[in-house]
Amino acid sequence: MPQPGQRRGRWQPRLDRPALVALVLGAAAVGYRLVLTLQTVPVSNSDEATFGLAALHIAQGREHPVFLYGQRYMGMLESYLAAPLIAVAGPSWPVLRLPVLALYALFLWLIHRLTRRIGSPWFATAIVGLLALGAERVIRDQVTAVGGRPEVKVAVLAMLLIVVGLARRTVRRRWLAVGGFGLLAGLALWSDWLIVPYLAVAGLALLWAARRELLGWAGLLLVAGFVVGVAPMIRDNLVAPPGQDSLSVLGKISNGTGSAPSWSQRLGGGLLEGVPLAAGLCPVDGCARWQQWFGLLYPVLLAVAAALAVVAYRRGTGRPDRVGPVVHLALLAGAALTLLAYVRSPLAATEPLSNARYLSVLQLSLPAVLWPLWVATVAGWRGTVGVAGRLVGALATAVLAALAATSLVVTVLFATVGLAPGRTEERNARDLAATVRAAGLREVYGDYWTCNRLIFNTAEEVVCAVLDGDLHRGQNRYPAYWWRLARAERPGYVLATGTPAERRLRELLGDQADAALLAEVGAYRVYHPQTPLRPWR
Repeated sequence: MPQPGQRRGRWQPRLDRPALVALVLGAAAVGYRLVLTLQTVPVSNSDEATFGLAALHIAQGREHPVFLYGQRYMGMLESYLAAPLIAVAGPSWPVLRLPVLALYALFLWLIHRLTRRIGSPWFATAIVGLLALGAERVIRDQVTAVGGRPEVKVAVLAMLLIVVGLARRTVRRRWLAVGGFGLLAGLALWSDWLIVPYLAVAGLALLWAARRELLGWAGLLLVAGFVVGVAPMIRDNLVAPPGQDSLSVLGKISNGTGSAPSWSQRLGGGLLEGVPLAAGLCPVDGCARWQQWFGLLYPVLLAVAAALAVVAYRRGTGRPDRVGPVVHLALLAGAALTLLAYVRSPLAATEPLSNARYLSVLQLSLPAVLWPLWVATVAGWRGTVGVAGRLVGALATAVLAALAATSLVVTVLFATVGLAPGRTEERNARDLAATVRAAGLREVYGDYWTCNRLIFNTAEEVVCAVLDGDLHRGQNRYPAYWWRLARAERPGYVLATGTPAERRLRELLGDQADAALLAEVGAYRVYHPQTPLRPWR
């Protein structure tokens, strides 16, 4: 029997027009990122290579890490997701990034579903359209294996959808849904501590939606699910050496060194650089003056959206009507707490460009932050408000158009101009790996940003240990590589040309420096001294 809305003998799509447009936009977004993934854009680095090497070790059954090597706070879920693919296809950057791309696709689907439930169909489509765009800073967080952020955003969206389903009684097995909520919260906390503000407000939303049920079996399943999800982190922290537990490590990182910048400096770095960069409104090298406007507007939008949600909550007559405003308030509170935690750190002022990635979770709150602009735009265009309302609607329309236009311009600039430097660097990195292998070197020393990337590019055929600028032991995330180099009879050196480390090496080699030089590849030089050189001993 044909379904309602279908003509006999002719297939009719079940999706409405907003959903179909969202599907097209989402498919284009994933396709765009797939092309970049296959080309290893954005460029790889040694941090990402560490996740790849962990995935390789997991696939081989050699290691089962809980946290990133040498960093006891970043969970390794992305490495575990990539391990089966690497076991089948071998290590490569596209293979490592494919699970992260799948998480991005899941993120788009979930945020569309959530936005439709707490907003409107066409607004959900607009959100997908904005998130489909992407400058380099945004793309890097969405397709590279840098840990934590892609999976925790998916977890929070799924948790809030569970809250909506519980409040509107569209969930059949409610106690299982609550247990799933706990499991997602535990996994998210293990993956990335940055998500704590969103986990806290999602937990409050769950308490509002199902507070009576949490006193029974549902509450026990919530706790059990959370414990199962966070169990790897608990176990690792119990056996961690003093000062190496997650809280201690995070405290050292967030406090930084030196004198603390003023609040005005930190707010400036967080709002004028961090927020626009995280929103994809600026190139990776920083925001121009005309691109900083959204950072100034962001706190205002948070306040207006919160007031609008409170009004909507008071007008509601029951949980099904009020769950939308509750989720809006949860997303707004999560964004505010995340931004506050960010600007408390000195890094917001001292290194805003490299640390703006910590605000990428603000994408979760985009539906709540932009909702007042959408409401004012729709009311103005429909003419259901007076002259003042139409003026507000025109202003809101201009802001949304400026947001979309700025994102589009930066995306196009990245796709047309910004790809070339990364492609050149990636090609040089692969040429360097091929040159080192062809020279017969299997153990080499290098700097941090060379070593793990070189190891991954050679599938561990070449092992590299990290030295600092004085040729002393540097940051070796995986100590086994350092100890293997210590046993090597005649290690080589792979150093960037003209760096303090290369100058120090040539100084120690003296007249033998040119004789020890095997090759120059891009910005690197490969040395292989006749006599092992280990000045730190």
